[in-house]
Amino acid sequence: MNIKKLNSSDGNFYNELKSLLLFNGEDNDEIIQTTQTILNEVKNFGDKAVLDYTNKYDRAGARNNSDLEINQNELNDALNRIPSEIRSCLEISAERIKEYHQKQKAESWSYKDKKGSSYGQKISPIDRLGLYVPGGKAAYPSSVLMNAIPAKVAGVNDLVMVVPTPNGEKNDLVLAAAKLAGVNKVFTIGGAQAIAALAYGTETIPRVDKIVGPGNAYVSEAKRMVFGTVGIDMIAGPSEILIICDGKTDPDWIAMDLFSQAEHDEMAQSILISADENFFESVLNSMKKLIEEMDRNDVIVTSLENRGIFILAKDLEDAASISNFIAPEHLELSVDDPESLLLKIKHAGAIFMGRNTCEAVGDYCAGPNHVLPTSGTARFSSPLGVYDFQKRSSLIFLSPESASELGEIASVLANGEGLTAHARSAQYRVIKK
Repeated sequence: MNIKKLNSSDGNFYNELKSLLLFNGEDNDEIIQTTQTILNEVKNFGDKAVLDYTNKYDRAGARNNSDLEINQNELNDALNRIPSEIRSCLEISAERIKEYHQKQKAESWSYKDKKGSSYGQKISPIDRLGLYVPGGKAAYPSSVLMNAIPAKVAGVNDLVMVVPTPNGEKNDLVLAAAKLAGVNKVFTIGGAQAIAALAYGTETIPRVDKIVGPGNAYVSEAKRMVFGTVGIDMIAGPSEILIICDGKTDPDWIAMDLFSQAEHDEMAQSILISADENFFESVLNSMKKLIEEMDRNDVIVTSLENRGIFILAKDLEDAASISNFIAPEHLELSVDDPESLLLKIKHAGAIFMGRNTCEAVGDYCAGPNHVLPTSGTARFSSPLGVYDFQKRSSLIFLSPESASELGEIASVLANGEGLTAHARSAQYRVIKK
């Protein structure tokens, strides 16, 4: 297994690292043109276009769009069908996710000044949310929980989920998770046509205010195109993990943590930073030993050889600086004193503290959200949370005294900008002396 190695002491280190962080996405003319055509068709022809594209791409054999809806009884049946052990784990995960996200919920606030005026902020949930979930053989019930539960905590009343079912293949785990999370409507559609239906609305599928959830290149491009018509969560890149290790953690653990991201797909990126050069050899030996036990070993090897990196740092402080440059989606601090190292970390989607805290637990049941900024966007973005489903409205109430005082100021500034009506509107409230 050939994994690229870098040394932070090399003069060209950051240029080399920057080039290895880049990836060739699927952003090409064919995807853009096809997606735009689908969006236009759905916008103009509604249900008919959705039905045509669903039958074409998913071989659904549906006669009308009512055939594409899964009712609450079916969701409940799916929940009752899944094995009891899996149901119990889903329920525990759902409760932990809910508990964590309840602490994020913002409340309206206001204050009064000495002149009897008040100012504040009104917090309101969005009315209707669209949730995209990958379907077919892929089963991502965790994605349903992580997206839907914070929305429900925020107070979203109407949550519409879309999930493709190629050849009619429905996934009980996904439907069970939808039931547990309180999803209101489910439609068996996917691809760009599903994003278009959610963004524009059709005769059957209600228009939403925001769309969240992962998807393929066409789904991502569709989300990019409808942004502005509706809100979106983010345009996510390949999954990433960065581990800072002092060389004292079991190398088998570190190898498997790196595997856990590499198995997502060939473009996923796994990075290990350590000041102990001998530790890299120990981890590599563990990888060679463990790789044959992995179901997706071909994907893991391709990912690690294409985009995996071992970085030799001068010390832990240097490792933190390198991590801040990368701004990873997932960051493990596998060291003796993660609290001290945390003080030096500025940019990361989720931070996993200590040797016992693996990223995989965060994906499913720890509680914090697993929808995280990728491709360095943790420099300015945050994990998905309750705040993504709440809106803030500014509140202003002026007493006559404040209206007069502030009206004078506003009219001067408005005249300075050449906006006479603004100035006059404010001046009307000025008390004549």
